[in-house]
Amino acid sequence: MRTLYKAAALIPIFAVLSCDLHKDPVGLLTPAEVNTDPTLNTVVTSVTSSYQMLASTLNLLNEWRWDLGTVFRNDVIVDDMASDDVAKKWSPDGDQAWMDEVVSFNFTASNQAFNGQWSYDYEGVNRSNLAISYLTDPVLTAKIGIDPALKSRLLGEAYFLRAFYYFDLTNNFGDVPLLLKPLTNFDEAYAVAQRAAKATVVTQISADLAQAKTLMPSAKYPDASAKWRVSKGAVIALQAKVALYNQKWTDVIASVSELEALGFYSLNANYFDNFSVASKFAENEVIFQYDHETGATPRNGNGIAAPLDWGFIAPTSNLLAEFEPNDPRLAYTVSIPDKAVYKLLGSTNTTYKGNDDSPGDKVYIRFADVLLWKAEAYNETGNYAQAIAIINRVRQRARNNVTISGTAVPAGTLPDRNTASTDKTQITTWLRHERRVELSFESQRFNDLKRWGIAKQVLTALGKNFQDRNNVYPIPQSEIDKSGGSITQNTGY
Repeated sequence: MRTLYKAAALIPIFAVLSCDLHKDPVGLLTPAEVNTDPTLNTVVTSVTSSYQMLASTLNLLNEWRWDLGTVFRNDVIVDDMASDDVAKKWSPDGDQAWMDEVVSFNFTASNQAFNGQWSYDYEGVNRSNLAISYLTDPVLTAKIGIDPALKSRLLGEAYFLRAFYYFDLTNNFGDVPLLLKPLTNFDEAYAVAQRAAKATVVTQISADLAQAKTLMPSAKYPDASAKWRVSKGAVIALQAKVALYNQKWTDVIASVSELEALGFYSLNANYFDNFSVASKFAENEVIFQYDHETGATPRNGNGIAAPLDWGFIAPTSNLLAEFEPNDPRLAYTVSIPDKAVYKLLGSTNTTYKGNDDSPGDKVYIRFADVLLWKAEAYNETGNYAQAIAIINRVRQRARNNVTISGTAVPAGTLPDRNTASTDKTQITTWLRHERRVELSFESQRFNDLKRWGIAKQVLTALGKNFQDRNNVYPIPQSEIDKSGGSITQNTGY
C-alpha cells in the first residue's frame, strides 16, 4: 500500500529539467515505485485515490507551498476570482498578491495559480491512468479475483475521472499533453512532453465518457456505502457539458433528456439543501460532488473553510447587484454581516468558518445547472418556449423557497419570464442572469463568460485587463522549463 501511494502521489508532469539530468521526469513511475504485485485492495484504492485531487482539502501535494499554488485546489481562483463574481478578500490587502494578479489579469506564466491547477489535474490524470492500467490488465484482474461487476464500475469511475480532469485542463489551458497510461521509462516521458491539440483531447474525453457510460450500473448511488462515487448520471451529465462547451446543441438536449429519464434527479424544494452538510445524500439535486469528511485519516475535510476565516473569498458588489429584490438565494449564498460564503461552508451560519477539516462538500454538477444547459441549447435551436419554461422552473423553485430566516418569500418575487417571447437575445439575457445568481461561487461563471464570447466585454467594463489571449491561461512556465521547450507556450504569453 505504501508503494501505491508513493507512485500515485508524484506531482506531474513529465520532462527532465534541462539543467539537471539527474532528475527523473516528473510523473515517471520508476521501477522502485511501481507495485509489482498489486492486490485487490491495491486496485480498489487506486481508483479511490483518483478522486482526491478534486478535494478542497489543504496541502494534498505538499505542505503550505503558497509559492507553488498547491495549498488547495485553485478552482476558486482561476474560475471564480477571475470572473466578475468573486473578490480575493473582503478587505483588500497585499496578502497572496499572486491571486490579485489573476483577478486583474496582470499575471505572467510563472503565476502559481496556474501551476497549482495544472499540478492537481495532472496528478488526477496520473492516478486515473494507474487505476485504468490495473483494471484493463486481464492477467492481473484474473489473479486478484475481482468481481466482474465491481471491476466494471471501478473502471467506469476511472474513465470518468480522467475525462473530468482533462475537461478542466482544456478549458483552462487549451492544448495540453495527453497521457493515457502510467509512464515507466524515460523514452515514454520524453514522447509525451508535448501538447496535443485541444480537439484531440476533447475526442479522448468523449471516448472515456462513452466507455464509462457502458460500464456504470443504472443506479443513483452505485455504491450504497459510498454515495459520493461516480454514477451513470454523473457520466451523462458530463457528456452534456462537453457537448455544451462545443456548441453541439442537439447533443446537449439528447443527453440531458437521457439524464432526466433516469428519474434520479429533481430540483430540491429548499435551495440550500444542495450545499447543506445536514442534507448530504438526503436530497435529489446533486449529481456529482466531492465528499469531505471531518476527522478522517488521512485528512479529508474541506480546507476552504480556513481561508474563509482569513478574510479570503468574498462577493463582488457587481454580483450582489445582480440578484433581484428579495431573491432568497442571495442570503443562502453569502452573508455580508458574517463575511461568510455559506455555500462553501455548508451551513447557514459560521459553525465551520475557520475549521480547516470541515465536512462541507464541493459540488461539481447539480441538476439546476444541467437544466439551464438544456435551456441554452433550446434557445440556440429556436425552441424558445421550452427554454423559457426551464428558466421559469428554476425561478419558481427559488421564489417558493422559504427565506433563510424561515419566512415566506414576498409575493411578486422572481416573476415568470414572458413565455410568449421569441426574442432570442432577450431569452439569452434571462438565461445568463439566471445562471449567474443560481450558480454563483460554484466555479462556473468564468468559463461561461469565455464560452459565450463576452469575457472581454464584461471584464474590461469592470476595469480588468482581460485580453483575447486570456481565453486560455498560460502553460505554467515551470513545465516549459522542465521540458526543455518541447512543451510550448500559449500565444501571447
